[in-house]
Amino acid sequence: MNPVLKEFPEEFTTERLIIRMPRPGDGKVVYEAIKASINELKPWMPFAGYEQTEKDVELNIRSAHISFLKREDLRLLVFLKETGEFIASSGLHRINWAIPKFEIGYWIDTRFSGKGYMTEAVQGIVNFAFTELHANRLEIRCDTRNQKSRAIPERIGFVLEGVLRNDDLSPDTNELRDTCVYAKLA
Repeated sequence: MNPVLKEFPEEFTTERLIIRMPRPGDGKVVYEAIKASINELKPWMPFAGYEQTEKDVELNIRSAHISFLKREDLRLLVFLKETGEFIASSGLHRINWAIPKFEIGYWIDTRFSGKGYMTEAVQGIVNFAFTELHANRLEIRCDTRNQKSRAIPERIGFVLEGVLRNDDLSPDTNELRDTCVYAKLA
């Protein structure tokens, strides 16, 4: 079946969060979150290493919206249920619909970190992937030095399958880094 024909919700909730596909107009809140979190994002996220305008982020959001509709990449934005505030970006990436297999990526606005929101969001995305997308395999890959990022898959029952040595370059210093590969099977 062509993935474009796959029907599944564009939005779902957890106890405290609304998680949904990006929509035109979301660029402003995502831009503000990146600005507020830039120092924490630079060591880990390539996009944080270069200057972006609000218009650049809006263009990226609109491209992510199109990719979601085409089922090529499923970026997901995370909002607080209570206030509607944008707090994080996540998603299901590097999709292989034949298996189906997805990689979960994530970052949080620093102003909202340390409250368990990212763990709740990732657990919600895991449930969504297994229930709605019938995933057989989910992966989370992160730098071995990123303890906060590593804590999430460890907290929600992913298995560390291995470490890929000298697998990537750090976005901020361009030095070789190792990558943890965590996975969870259906």
